[in-house]
Amino acid sequence: MFENLQDKLDRAFKVLKGQGSITEINVAETMKEIRKALLDADVNYKTAKTFTDDVKVKALGQNVLTAVSPGQLLTKIMNDELAGLMGGTAIELNLTANPTIILIAGLNGAGKTTFSGKLANYLKTQKGKKPLLVAGDVYRPAAITQLQVLGEQIGIPVYANLESKDPVAIALEGIAEAKRNGNTVVILDTAGRLAIDEAMMNEIAAVKSSTKPHEILFVVDAMTGQDAVNTAKAFNDRLDFTGVVLTKLDGDTRGGAALSIKSVVNKPIKFIGTGEKMEALDVFYPERMASRILGMGDVVSLVERAQMQFDEKESAELQKKIRKNKFDFNDFIGQIQQIKKMGNMKDLMGMIPGVGKAVKDMDIDDNAFKPIEAIIHSMTPYERENPDAINQSRRGRIAKGSGTNLQEVNKLIKQFDDMRKVMKQFSNPAAMTKMMKGMPKMPFGK
Repeated sequence: MFENLQDKLDRAFKVLKGQGSITEINVAETMKEIRKALLDADVNYKTAKTFTDDVKVKALGQNVLTAVSPGQLLTKIMNDELAGLMGGTAIELNLTANPTIILIAGLNGAGKTTFSGKLANYLKTQKGKKPLLVAGDVYRPAAITQLQVLGEQIGIPVYANLESKDPVAIALEGIAEAKRNGNTVVILDTAGRLAIDEAMMNEIAAVKSSTKPHEILFVVDAMTGQDAVNTAKAFNDRLDFTGVVLTKLDGDTRGGAALSIKSVVNKPIKFIGTGEKMEALDVFYPERMASRILGMGDVVSLVERAQMQFDEKESAELQKKIRKNKFDFNDFIGQIQQIKKMGNMKDLMGMIPGVGKAVKDMDIDDNAFKPIEAIIHSMTPYERENPDAINQSRRGRIAKGSGTNLQEVNKLIKQFDDMRKVMKQFSNPAAMTKMMKGMPKMPFGK
């Protein structure tokens, strides 16, 4: 996500490295490089110019503290200004009405149907709502089937009328169905349409007029960059939508849409799609995204994702097992499954400050856990519960059964043993204190 932009901003900041103070000359040079970086990322020209002018004014108006280098100061100003450019703060959905009606609009191929499923899943699992999905795309042959498959996957009902070709009638029928069944949110999935197709734009305007939605979300493929912003403006002129959804942010996106869209249409980005899984949907936090663009990570989002997957009761039980040195391979594979649910591995690592840049050129496969899982699944229930009982002959059998080799099995068991020892130490405050006291004194000053 935004790797190219990160690299170019890094190069721009190098102009100020080693400088004793901020001057009009070195700031102007830095701003020139930053403007080029933003334009290369497909940011709207007017947005890029206004942004760099604002940063320059703020940078030159600052009294640089002796403890802060010019580069650090400019990074702080950039972080604040980038967050402001993308909206400043997160804007939640308005879910006060019962049922709340949410109309989904956008171009063909933007990912509206997948987003509709993700949104329903988010509202059910994170907000405690009872959503109903309405299949309103009567043109794409597989659209209704796709929504039904997604609905079944996440346990959410889908209203569809295979006999009708009238999106307005289907939307109204879906809302009536929701009221009968006590659904608290209705998500209206609609057909993709081009802004230049007057008949199709009139059609979605009619759906809006008939259903009076509380939220209209414009779904756009982030990989289309500046085109996405132009399209958003055309749709907004007709629909006056309440928010934007950027999909496919896990792809090779330059970032232009995320950085330009708020300033051009003056509507907030409310969600971002970061993968194929139904859980791969995040509320858009401008300040967190600014930190990621500047390579400073996003620890808050990482912790939130972890909290969504890790059950408090299970965690307490796990702590007890660790203290008693009873952590076994069943627990280990359970932890792996929960980590996998958190999302794309490279994306997760990019949230850790300093790690994003280190792994940007690495090919981190989401299947990296497969050999580990194969080895553990090749163990007998007794072996998984009693790791210390896995002798050499058992290891040979496990290697054959998992399609790996003895070296890989030995390596995993050693890493598991080392991990258990560290976990045991961290779970025992007295042992930790003793270990800390035994550490050599660090030479802070003379």
